[in-house]
Formats: sequence, C-alpha cells, structure tokens
Amino acid sequence: MALAFPCTFCTPFQLKTSPINRRYSPSIRPQATSSEFRIPVEISSPADRGSLAVPTHKVTVHDRQRGVVHEFEVPEDQYILHSAESQNITLPFACRHGCCTSCAVRVKSGELMQPQALGISAELKSQGYALLCVGFPTSDLEVETQDEDEVYWLQFGRYFARGPIERDDYALELAMGDE
Repeated sequence: MALAFPCTFCTPFQLKTSPINRRYSPSIRPQATSSEFRIPVEISSPADRGSLAVPTHKVTVHDRQRGVVHEFEVPEDQYILHSAESQNITLPFACRHGCCTSCAVRVKSGELMQPQALGISAELKSQGYALLCVGFPTSDLEVETQDEDEVYWLQFGRYFARGPIERDDYALELAMGDE
C-alpha cells in the first residue's frame, strides 16, 4: 500500500497542492495551503519495495536442554530470538537485552552479528559464543544452546578465588521460607 501525504505539521504552511495517489485514496482531495515547504511521506508495504527485500537465513538451533532441534527462517534485520518466538518456537532467554547468559549458544557453522551482546566478552565471542536475544544472522546458521551457568563461569570464573560455589539447597529453602 503506497500512500503519499504531506506532513501534518507542515500542512497549514503549504502553498502547493500535495500529490495524492488516486489508486489508493480516491476520496482524498488536494488542499491549497500557504507555504512552499512540502514534505511528502510515503508508506509502503513489503510488496511495494521490490528489490529492497531483506534477505532471510535458515537458522538451526540444537536445544541441548530439551533435546530438540529447531529450524526456522530469520530475516537479517531481526533478532533470532524474536523471530523464533513469532514462529511459536520456544528458546531459552531471560533479559532480552544481551546482558545475561540465558540465551547463550555456541556457533557450529555460519555467522551472526551481535553488537549489543554485553553478557559475553570479546574473548568468548572469538571462541564462537553468541547470544540469541541480540543476534542477527548474516548467513545460514547452526548453533547449540549452552548451559547458562557454564557460560557464566567462563565469563566470570577467573574472578572467583576458590572456584565455583556449590549450590546450597538448604539455604535456598530457608530464604524462600521467609517470604
């Protein structure tokens, strides 16, 4: 759908008439106004764009936690996680902002761009780790989900002097009982 309308801010100041696409808006009549400034705004659908269509890539996610493999198409301009959700595919996530490691994956083949992935270091990125919530595919891609705690340990483990902390279920039960 391609419509051309003048900017509503400029309408009172226009001298010239605005071009109207009669094919889509036969009932709209041009208005004479009092300025030479004219800013047409065009709204178009993907079908009207022709060669400006965004390329899509096949993304394959091996979900180790659930034991399933998901295959779906993702446009280059959409996050992988968002695209999967819009296709009713459930993948692990938490923050959706690239700040944690819940949606961390290891790239088996292909490439992606993840400029906002703050949850993993440049070192981990160079080892093939990525975050689905802020990742854009740049080619067909095959990834495998990772254990969040494992990736967190790789990211921050060297900062803990005595190694990983054992989970204390008794302390967790006590804390939950206070609430």
